[in-house]
Amino acid sequence: MDLWTCLLIVGVGFAAGFINTLAGSGSLLTLPLLIFLGLPANVANATNRIGVMLQSLVAVGGFKQKKVFEWKEGVWLTIPAVIGSFIGAAFAVNINEQVMSRIIGFLLVFMFFLILYKPDKWLQSNEKFKNAKPSFVQVVLFLGIGFYGGFIQAGVGYFLLAGLVLGAGHELVKANAIKSLIVFVLTVAALSVFIYNGQVNYMYGITLGMGNMLGAWIATRVAIKRGAKFIRWFLLITVLVFAVKFLFF
Repeated sequence: MDLWTCLLIVGVGFAAGFINTLAGSGSLLTLPLLIFLGLPANVANATNRIGVMLQSLVAVGGFKQKKVFEWKEGVWLTIPAVIGSFIGAAFAVNINEQVMSRIIGFLLVFMFFLILYKPDKWLQSNEKFKNAKPSFVQVVLFLGIGFYGGFIQAGVGYFLLAGLVLGAGHELVKANAIKSLIVFVLTVAALSVFIYNGQVNYMYGITLGMGNMLGAWIATRVAIKRGAKFIRWFLLITVLVFAVKFLFF
């Protein structure tokens, strides 16, 4: 791998890490790059998980260092999401790529209007949920989101944020922190399967991870400094951009 290829991978990884930490779908930048560099699609998909895992680890550490969330807040919601992810992966089948893109696109359009609706819900914590264990409805909700993540994966970060804000009562800064924890656990589980099957290119993956980690490190500080209002606008823009991508390209 030459210097320019290395810089390109790190640069795209940086952008993806920043986007993933504040919103989601940064893999729509990294996956095409890895395929362009010559990796088969399945190897690119597996290799990309190294960057996602490392970026999530940095994001969780950054948010925890600033005391944005408590471990128990994340663990209770991570468990059903992980169970759902395994079930979703077990049920995954070869779905038509164009159909899948249209489904995700329409879901992101729905998400866009959901974020516009009652903006205060995205900016303030709901005291009713503070220090409370998840209800049965919340467990089912995150089981479903985990199932989606295991079955389709693309855009799962948006739905985790919606579940954490609208379903669990967290404002966007804390929601991003807990989302990063959930994504980290989900990615470790998936990556272990890919490693077992020998589908990971470690050279590209670790190089990509360097960029992802830097992007995530900066994104955590931007999230804490700029607050939930900034994240909501960033979320609106990225949801709209990626919805158009899935629907029309």
